[in-house]
Amino acid sequence: MKNPLGPSESEVRANLAGEASADAALALHEAANPTEPETGEEPPAVPRDLTAAAFFDVDNTMVQGASIIHFARGLAARKYLKTSDLVDFAWKQIKFRVTGRESSDDVAEGREKALSFVAGRSTAELARLGEEIYDEVIADKIWPGTRALAQMHLDAGQQVWLVTATPVELAQVIAEKLGLTGALGTVAESEDGVFTGRLVGDILHGMGKAHAVRTLAVREGLNLKRCSAYSDSHNDVPMLSLVGTPVAINPDADLRELAKNRGWEVRDFRTGRKAAKIGVPTALVLGAVGGALAAILARRKEQNA
Repeated sequence: MKNPLGPSESEVRANLAGEASADAALALHEAANPTEPETGEEPPAVPRDLTAAAFFDVDNTMVQGASIIHFARGLAARKYLKTSDLVDFAWKQIKFRVTGRESSDDVAEGREKALSFVAGRSTAELARLGEEIYDEVIADKIWPGTRALAQMHLDAGQQVWLVTATPVELAQVIAEKLGLTGALGTVAESEDGVFTGRLVGDILHGMGKAHAVRTLAVREGLNLKRCSAYSDSHNDVPMLSLVGTPVAINPDADLRELAKNRGWEVRDFRTGRKAAKIGVPTALVLGAVGGALAAILARRKEQNA
């Protein structure tokens, strides 16, 4: 039911974030794949399916754990971040994974910390750091099963896009490394290649992701009924509900229940059903805290050297 007073402030920010994300994703894709003049070469072996695409969430869907935590670990190792900031990031991610709910206060605090970090830095620097940290930390954390699903869509000639709250420059690095079409992510404002410290709209999550996918579909001429979407989180139900084939990957309890009720396919690549039901929050706690402790110990070792 529509609000007779018009969209709320959060809805306006989500719409702005979605449109900005689609703009940035297409611009980055075009920059990475410049149009070459036709030379009469043979058409590609796999015909392009122009109206179908697949959309993949990143955290715990394509990547084991939270991509922003992995990037933060790499930044802390390079002394861009304090280890106390890394522990704080990890703790907020733990709370989200255990409860399945985002805290508006945590989101706001995380947004401000991230913006203060990028303010005054170049977009090229962030992309360079992203490539280094991907190779060092994230490459080994890709879920093989999810990667295989993405390849299935690529082999069918379809576009494959990541959709994530991670900054679009970092999300694009992951997409390029995996050979995907591109990425929809959070857009931080930049002028002349330098971040201003402000967001365009809001962090890309919830309704923002759905709006980004819808906007991209319109601009690319996609038929959403022929598209697929994959996610682990109940927060992504708006995006999953847009497409003809929604799939729950490594789902949280709320998404698993919803998927069951709606007849959506469920794929769980985690080890053991008991771990999927009960042990995952514990594993995430150990993994996130372990990563933060590893960074602290590495820093102390350097200081004592």
